[in-house]
Amino acid sequence: MDPKSKCLRGIPKVDECISLLRSIESLTAPDTIIKSAIQEVTAKEREKILTSAECNELTTEQWIARFVSAIKKKISPHLKHVFNGTGVVIHTNLGRSVLPEQTTDQLVQAGGYYSNLEFNLDTGQRGSRYSLVEDIICDLTGAEAALVVNNNAAAVLISLDTLAKGHEVIVSRGQLVEIGGSFRIPDVMAKSGATLVEVGATNRTHLRDYENALTENTAMLLRVHTSNFRIIGFTSDVSATEMVELGRRHGIATMEDLGSGSLVDFSKYGFPKEPTVQEIVKAGVDVVTFSGDKLLGGPQAGIIVGTKEIIGKIKKNPLNRALRIDKFTLAALESVLREYYDMDKAIESLPTLRMLTSSPDIVKKRGRSLLRRIKSKVTNVCEIQLISTVSRVGGGALPEHNIKSWALAFSPKTMRLSDFEKGLRKLATPVIGRMENDKFLLDMRTIQDKEVSALSELLVHFFEDESDRD
Repeated sequence: MDPKSKCLRGIPKVDECISLLRSIESLTAPDTIIKSAIQEVTAKEREKILTSAECNELTTEQWIARFVSAIKKKISPHLKHVFNGTGVVIHTNLGRSVLPEQTTDQLVQAGGYYSNLEFNLDTGQRGSRYSLVEDIICDLTGAEAALVVNNNAAAVLISLDTLAKGHEVIVSRGQLVEIGGSFRIPDVMAKSGATLVEVGATNRTHLRDYENALTENTAMLLRVHTSNFRIIGFTSDVSATEMVELGRRHGIATMEDLGSGSLVDFSKYGFPKEPTVQEIVKAGVDVVTFSGDKLLGGPQAGIIVGTKEIIGKIKKNPLNRALRIDKFTLAALESVLREYYDMDKAIESLPTLRMLTSSPDIVKKRGRSLLRRIKSKVTNVCEIQLISTVSRVGGGALPEHNIKSWALAFSPKTMRLSDFEKGLRKLATPVIGRMENDKFLLDMRTIQDKEVSALSELLVHFFEDESDRD
């Protein structure tokens, strides 16, 4: 018998494997999961045998190890906690803003018990879910009314659909950019039924450009935050105040998509000046949209603020039913927003704001703490040192600004850097960092104090396993 045929005949039958795995007391999984894992592992091995030049017959122990590994992978959550050592605070791929503990407690309450989601406790009648946060948003922004939908793209879509469907919307050409996830204002506008009218040049747009483009069919003047895209040098733009004055002269609505809207003036903490939501509302813009999970530091949400008349129209749009938020978003958003009644407290209590504003000395201290815990355990596997580096805000916010930070830099001795990175990424709690200058960096700005102990234990086990392999 040739080797390939022998290897193929050595693939165990599914029923035999199930019986064998059931004898493992520590393995608790439904039969459907066990069977599916066995089928996947055996199919993969069969494909490997058929396509490889050589093959080796697996032992019973090797088959069991592969089955158990596949079963554990199937029963473990797909969405899991990871250690963010990238230095990107608002990391879109890693879930953006981290919520404070008091907010996660509210999520447990919202999910584990009945709530007054749409029940008015004063009247005993059906209520509105939006009333749970609308007053708070208005208090904090100075707006007359507010509405929350499931993300900022939805906020822009429903606003345009309500206010400009079948009509023209004037936008500066320099603001027609694409951001993460292929989100393009022209595409959203087309979906809303509004007609885009581009004005100005890529780098310079003047008030006269807007005014010259006005027609009887113009419904709105729109300003769009350009996220992580910047034009520098010979540039000019039209301010919110100028746009509002032009709109009022001609009886046309004005709207500003802030993208990553902030309630905090971060220029007080050394960041470039960006307009806050309060400033744009005060300028008189009729409708303002921004995200809840970026600089606000809350859950994914699209927040719309503006005049009572306009917000009232948007609330009545049938799209609102499709884009509305659930009780978990409401619970998290209310909890986060309440922190902003005391701005100084919000800086400390909201993880996103705390990470952004922490001094380099605080970050360095955290790095020293982790280094002390693991250094003696890593010498056989890699060199490690604490180095200065820079973090980024992320989420398309303040793209030009580097934040001084500190990182643990790992230089593996026994494996390739790419394998080292992959090994950390494959841990039970994945450790995500960045490779830079032939080193693997864990930026300590985005590692929370409460994570240091667990992270150190995980790293020590990883290094011990690697040392044993050698």
